[in-house]
Amino acid sequence: MADVEKQTLNKGYYGPSIPPPSRSYHSHGRGSGCGCCCCLLGFLLKLIVAVVVIVGIAVLLFWLIVRPNKVKFHVVDASLTEFNLTSDNTLQYNLTVNMTVRNPNKRIGIYFDRIEAKAYYEDALLESVELQRYYQGHKSTHYLNPEFNGESTVSLGASELSDFNSEKASGTYSIDVKLNLRIRFKLGILKIGTFKPKVTCDLKVPLNSDGTSSGTFQTTKCDVDF
Repeated sequence: MADVEKQTLNKGYYGPSIPPPSRSYHSHGRGSGCGCCCCLLGFLLKLIVAVVVIVGIAVLLFWLIVRPNKVKFHVVDASLTEFNLTSDNTLQYNLTVNMTVRNPNKRIGIYFDRIEAKAYYEDALLESVELQRYYQGHKSTHYLNPEFNGESTVSLGASELSDFNSEKASGTYSIDVKLNLRIRFKLGILKIGTFKPKVTCDLKVPLNSDGTSSGTFQTTKCDVDF
């Protein structure tokens, strides 16, 4: 009996029995959604990049072809014939301003649909006037002549009153003239957008009283803020 068992061991026994392979179960429908979503996000990202590149190229080509430049504003002359502060804080004034508007563009015209001119002294509004709207062609210069004549109640503190007395002694006053604009650009047959730039002119205006001027006005470049 021992010999039989020995023969069996020598001929057919190779170790413990091997268990059958376990079955793996794949859950259908899971994981595929993530791949689809990733593909969609990748497509959207590529689309956004392509749009940005196309817009950038279009803007670059537009700039190279049109070469847009800012409109330039200068005050070439300003005259004060009255600037008197009464005891009840009423400022009497008579101010005339001569401005040039230069369009340096070769291919762009400008519609000035609204021009509002305002005069300020020590941040106090003196008067607001509406100027006539117009169209300005390529590489041309236009003249604006706002006039401010009247009186306005102003509230000057001790510092502002000291400045006024100092300027009165020198005969030259610091007056700000500002333009509020509404404009459109014309390129070929196209009328482009509506823009509202602001123009600020910081002026030193000599008083010209009874035909006698206290100084000479210097041409002043205005700041344009789009």
